[in-house]
Amino acid sequence: MFFYLFCVAIFLIAIHVLFNYNAKARLIFKLPSTKSTFIMGHALDVMVSQVELFRYARNMAAKFSGIYGFHAFPVSSVCIYNPEDVEIITSSMKHNEKSNLYRFLKPWLQDGLLVSKGSKWQQRRKILTSAFHFNVLQKYFVTMKDNDKALIESLKKSNGEPVDIVSTMTEYTLNTICESAMGIKLREKESELGKSYKNAIYSLGKDLVKRFSNIFIHPDITFYSTILGIRQTKYLNTIHSFTKSIIQKRKEALNNYEVSDENNNEEELGIKKKRTAMLDLLLSAQKHGIIDDKGIQEEVDTFMFEGHDTTAAGLTYAILLLANHSDIQNKIVEELHGIFGNDDRDATMDDLAAMKYLELCLKESMRLYPPVPFIMRQITQPCKLSNFEIPKNTLCSIHIYDLHRNEIMFPDPHKFNPERFLPENSVGRHNYAYIPFSAGPRNCIGQKFAMMEMKSSVSSILRNFELLPVTKPSDIVFIADIVLRNTEPIYVRFVPRR
Repeated sequence: MFFYLFCVAIFLIAIHVLFNYNAKARLIFKLPSTKSTFIMGHALDVMVSQVELFRYARNMAAKFSGIYGFHAFPVSSVCIYNPEDVEIITSSMKHNEKSNLYRFLKPWLQDGLLVSKGSKWQQRRKILTSAFHFNVLQKYFVTMKDNDKALIESLKKSNGEPVDIVSTMTEYTLNTICESAMGIKLREKESELGKSYKNAIYSLGKDLVKRFSNIFIHPDITFYSTILGIRQTKYLNTIHSFTKSIIQKRKEALNNYEVSDENNNEEELGIKKKRTAMLDLLLSAQKHGIIDDKGIQEEVDTFMFEGHDTTAAGLTYAILLLANHSDIQNKIVEELHGIFGNDDRDATMDDLAAMKYLELCLKESMRLYPPVPFIMRQITQPCKLSNFEIPKNTLCSIHIYDLHRNEIMFPDPHKFNPERFLPENSVGRHNYAYIPFSAGPRNCIGQKFAMMEMKSSVSSILRNFELLPVTKPSDIVFIADIVLRNTEPIYVRFVPRR
């Protein structure tokens, strides 16, 4: 018996040495961090609920200055949230590959722009960049105004009662991205499919985080034997069915245009004439053999997700903050009155450009509540971060949430203070201290679209309603997710202005 126990002990010690004393692990353990456990390293620290996982990251950021390490074989990670290190990782093509853990997104997004790399990423980025040119954004803006009006009519029906702004803003941004970037207007039937699509994305995101935080289900062979893997297949069927229907409808609509005359009814075709959609560029590229059906599906899945979910989060927290800060809300209203007076005309692109204070408020909202709270890169060659040697093939997690709350860059960091983004108050601030749309070559391709959508919708809301608080920022309990999410609905009252 003693001999068998001795053999087991020797075996476990050998495993521990193999896992935690290899060359990469020794370098990672030199980084500031919590105490590791036998064999498991730091794995047990993150095998917690989504609420606890979010708190864990915040506690680690508060405990260590700008950088800490995490190791649970085979995952070695460096977590950074200081602008100097963020610049090293994001400013060049050297470390522009997404982390290996983004492979968990592959069944959903395949090789779309978010997760692709190398020449494929460069080609897709080149194709899609023109979809967000200023002249094209002007065409999208026409659609945004239509959806703004629908949003206002929807909010009027609340009669001043509390409204769940999470679901409201998500519906608004999904309709907007479908009609502007995809060229398809959601009708009643498609709207029901849209709700299923939104619910599937929300559930899929939660399960992806659960997989990320549990190293035992990282391998596909174990993951797909769990309830999470079974549910993922179900969610992906819903998501891909919705986006495939979007692509098919756009193809049919464009084909109808080629054989129709000017008397055709635009609404029957489910598309607006003379409005270029991002999807049109992909379909045009397909005709030239640059992209195939699978590639189009990848990019539509990517942009449908990124184009509605993150913007909805940005709008949700901006409206929450404005409802709870009446003085700042009133300043925006004064600015809008200076632009429009008592005229109820539609806003123009020039009007949006004149909304300087509103833009400061949106920037400050995304500082406090970045829609994407973290991003990940793969360090493909050795580098130095905060004077620590980081080995190649290390996962690098950039905690945007904590980066934005750096009290050196942003004094009194938890205060909602839009004036901190005035030019005179931004002097000397590190260029990589604020990255709500990521940074460097892999920054968000649709950031101008997102800002335009947020300014358009918030200005429309404030021209029609006074925002009164129900949910307070202190009520929010965040969960770890791909997008910044909370545990409960967020309520705001929309009282019509006289």
